[in-house]
Amino acid sequence: ADFNYGADEYDAEGNEEPKALPEGSETMPYIDESPTMSPQLSARGQDSGDGVSPTPTDGLGTGGERDAGKGLEMRKLVLSGFLASEEIYINQLEALLLPMKPLKATATTSQPVLTLQQIETIFYKIQDIYEIHKEFYDSLCPKVQQWDSNITMGHLFQKLASQLGVYKAFVDNYKIALETAEKCSQSNYQFQKISEELKVKGPKDSKESHTSVTMEALLYKPIDRVTRSTLVLHDLLKHTPSDHPDYPLLQDALRISQNFLSSINEDIDPRRTAVTTPKGETRQLVKDGFLVELSEGSRKLRHVFLFTDVLLCAKLKKTAVGKHQQYDCKWYVPLADLVFPSPEESEHCPQVHVIPDHELEDMKMKISAIKSEVQKEKANKGQSRAIERLKKKMFENEFWLLLHSPAIPFRIHNRNGKSYLFLLSSDYERSEWREAIQKLQKKDLQAFVLSSVELQVLTGSCFKLRTVHNIPVTSNKDDDESPGLYGFLHVIVHSAKGFKQSANLYCTLEVDSFGYFVSKAKTRVFRDTTEPQWNEEFEIELEGSQSLRILCYEKCYDKTKINKDNNEIVDKIMGKGQIQLDPQAVQTKNWHMDVIEMNGIKVEFSMKFTSRDMSLKRTPSKKQTGVFGVKISVVTKRERSKVPYIVRQCVEEVEKRGIEEVGIYRISGVATDIQALKAVFDANNKDILVMLSDMDINAIAGTLKLYFRELPEPLLTDRLYPAFMEGIALSDPAAKENCMMHLLRSLPDPNLITFLFLLEHLKRVAEKEPINKMSLHNLATVFGPTLLRPSEGESKGHLTLASDIWSHDVMAQVQVLLYYLQHPPISFPELKRNTLYFSTDV
Repeated sequence: ADFNYGADEYDAEGNEEPKALPEGSETMPYIDESPTMSPQLSARGQDSGDGVSPTPTDGLGTGGERDAGKGLEMRKLVLSGFLASEEIYINQLEALLLPMKPLKATATTSQPVLTLQQIETIFYKIQDIYEIHKEFYDSLCPKVQQWDSNITMGHLFQKLASQLGVYKAFVDNYKIALETAEKCSQSNYQFQKISEELKVKGPKDSKESHTSVTMEALLYKPIDRVTRSTLVLHDLLKHTPSDHPDYPLLQDALRISQNFLSSINEDIDPRRTAVTTPKGETRQLVKDGFLVELSEGSRKLRHVFLFTDVLLCAKLKKTAVGKHQQYDCKWYVPLADLVFPSPEESEHCPQVHVIPDHELEDMKMKISAIKSEVQKEKANKGQSRAIERLKKKMFENEFWLLLHSPAIPFRIHNRNGKSYLFLLSSDYERSEWREAIQKLQKKDLQAFVLSSVELQVLTGSCFKLRTVHNIPVTSNKDDDESPGLYGFLHVIVHSAKGFKQSANLYCTLEVDSFGYFVSKAKTRVFRDTTEPQWNEEFEIELEGSQSLRILCYEKCYDKTKINKDNNEIVDKIMGKGQIQLDPQAVQTKNWHMDVIEMNGIKVEFSMKFTSRDMSLKRTPSKKQTGVFGVKISVVTKRERSKVPYIVRQCVEEVEKRGIEEVGIYRISGVATDIQALKAVFDANNKDILVMLSDMDINAIAGTLKLYFRELPEPLLTDRLYPAFMEGIALSDPAAKENCMMHLLRSLPDPNLITFLFLLEHLKRVAEKEPINKMSLHNLATVFGPTLLRPSEGESKGHLTLASDIWSHDVMAQVQVLLYYLQHPPISFPELKRNTLYFSTDV
């Protein structure tokens, strides 16, 4: 129940790691005011019912009644989860206060550990905060324990919000409290011992009696807590009927809390307090990202930071494991001195050596071949040294691809002499960097030179401020946050209008594969017109794509500008626009027409999407003797088994010989093989085992997916679907945990035992991710929409779509499965025995 919003650190590989504490940072950690939902589950306005999860009145439960009782049921789950985390918070504050009395007692003796002034500074306002929360907890606890629908507790939250002034005093003093504690630790061994190991009591019903926490970590808890309380207010309001007496009180408490957060964020947001410009204004980070620089004839990967008045090019220093990562500044250009040279002005710029396409394709094939070699070595129980050598080679090849595929030049020139050259894979991206810089240059900027100390401070701030954390090598890409679309996008670029004068015009299309955009198609040039009519169709393969970009150019026929450089795009961008590839809009069988508006120009286009997996329709089997399309309870009863035989056999076979197969469960098996296996399982044929051992492993994985897809109702049931959607949308982690475990307990036993069996199997598959490239997220993307879908009646209420894997709530379905995959092991007996906090019937 210890979550840290908005203050993340990242380890050497660029993976996210929750950070216990900002270590001696010059600035305070930023407090997040928004509910922490996954980006796809956007917070929905109170009045609109068109978000990802069902409307607030759906609440927990079933059927068509939309009565307020269900919302009140969710309220109880939210409150009991929050109460559990409130107990932990009070224990943390108690642990912090424990050494204060003995320290005060020694302060007046001849050998004080700390002076009274130091004690006052370090423990400032902790006692007051403790008393406020203890009173709140003692008032709320009995209300939740003796729950009924008429209970009101809005006044308690309103009172809690009205006492936030104490937190303001704490926040103002936080930095100095931390510094004082650090100085005292360095100068006094006794205090150092005390502050390194403070004992925090475990919750009442927890097995752990105490945990050891540092004083520094505990001093951060109140800052974290303000956000937590605000999140709970969001959740409570969502599940409180607007005519309930609590509703206006909770609204008031939320308003006070949000105003408070806004006011203190102005003081502590590190983006605002990085360093100041020569005019004394705050220097902000505007944009950052990885770019390839051509330096001394060779390509180097750089992290580029654009601040209010300076462009800084850095590289990540190599650091020992466990050490904080830092950036090394390669160069900087004040924006007052920065110009973009045109190709004809850049004679002194080096020529770009472009790698031919066939070499890039060869490299991709090499990477695939090395992956296969790694698998062979593993299958033959090869030496681990040989495997490590292959893996190293694979990473080198992937990195080579990242460095050598970009070919569009982006030139930067410093008026005082030096020029720099970046290479990008997307002209859209180049245009974004250029526009961001030009926008800042419209302000009255001053030229300056940074002293070595100033440069050090600015470079030091880059690590904390950066918004892009992962180098986009292919091995990182598999772990992308959102599933994106896999399949084929058919796009017809019809026409454009809105040009002020005749020109020679054409369009290009770019799509992303895991955030790395590449140009995929280009229309012909329509000459001398203000209304080009292209009407050209393209088929673009999507690999986890989320966005389509369209760029509109004026073709340049000026001989002096052309061929300065093979990849120099001298054509002028007339407009550019981007649309999200919204699965439900794209994937109807018919063409979907759309318009992108850009700088007053409108480009008209149509598109349709063909998925790699075309059918998810559930039709119950007519004959009840088979297993496909038959209720899971019927099958397990007939077999006298806990988990259906087909599930056990397919899982066993995949674990025996498919767990290291690249793309297992993502790559489709041959359809005729899957149908043959389906027939054999349905007939309960004696030759099943022989057939399984001979069959291609992707066909076996496909058969397992097909079995779950053809169940008459999804494994996680139609009845609980709205509740899963509500549960995953909760912002408060403790409430979410309480709700999600409660929902599992509400499943019928055969469904629950089979789900837990599958969960453990998928975790074992993900353990082999370095080889099979199937992360927990990838597996959740494959299985989420299969195990969890709205009932047909409910989905008709939404948009009518092609029955395809990207349904209306697909993001949330993926998130639900991912939640359970990332959860520590869940056992059936423990789940049934442990009712967590306060359980109720759904």
